[in-house]
Amino acid sequence: MEISADIGGGGGGGGGGGTLSEVYQSAKKLLLRTRDGLERLERLEFSTSNGVDSPELAFAIKRDISQIQSLCVEMGRLWRSVAAKSQRDLWKRKVEQIAEEADSLKESLDKYQLRNQKHILEAKERAELLGRASGGSAHVLRIFDEEAQAMQSAHNSSTMLEDAYATGVAILSKYAEQREHLKSAQRKALDVLNTVGLSNSVLKLIERRHRVDKWIKYTGIIFTIVILYVFWRWT
Repeated sequence: MEISADIGGGGGGGGGGGTLSEVYQSAKKLLLRTRDGLERLERLEFSTSNGVDSPELAFAIKRDISQIQSLCVEMGRLWRSVAAKSQRDLWKRKVEQIAEEADSLKESLDKYQLRNQKHILEAKERAELLGRASGGSAHVLRIFDEEAQAMQSAHNSSTMLEDAYATGVAILSKYAEQREHLKSAQRKALDVLNTVGLSNSVLKLIERRHRVDKWIKYTGIIFTIVILYVFWRWT
């Protein structure tokens, strides 16, 4: 049951005076208008990725919330003047409910304003970044081109080095194979020479030739390694 408590001599309310029921109805209308305004703000905010600012609507909502809070203060004074305790308790709960809703709406508005400030700051930072990027686009493209050329050059050098390394390995493998052949031939020659009884001088000549071949082999290995190192240093 709606209670219309007329407080004689209750004086002015937040909306220019009135009974407790009149002030309460004014507060309820303001709550409905404020909720509708906040919903409109949120629709505007999420209609685009960057949000849309509506300072006039936000200011109107803030003004309505302040007026609701003023009406709550006025109603708090009025319900204490109600004679019947049951009606006084009922109005107390109603006024507290209005005050809680006003606080909730104020919190929602504060959150919206924080989000809006964040959107504005992010948009400003993006604009500055785009401005710097467009102003230095030629420089950035030149850097990318130089880096691409350097990467291609490094890839080519790596390929050439791998080829040179494979060639060196093949050469060393051939040397090792020839060394085994030479050892086998030397053993066979020594066997033949011992069989035919050649002189010691001939055997010494063969051994000297073997040492010369060995030095040639080692020199070739060292020369190949030096070439690979120089090629690696210059690429």
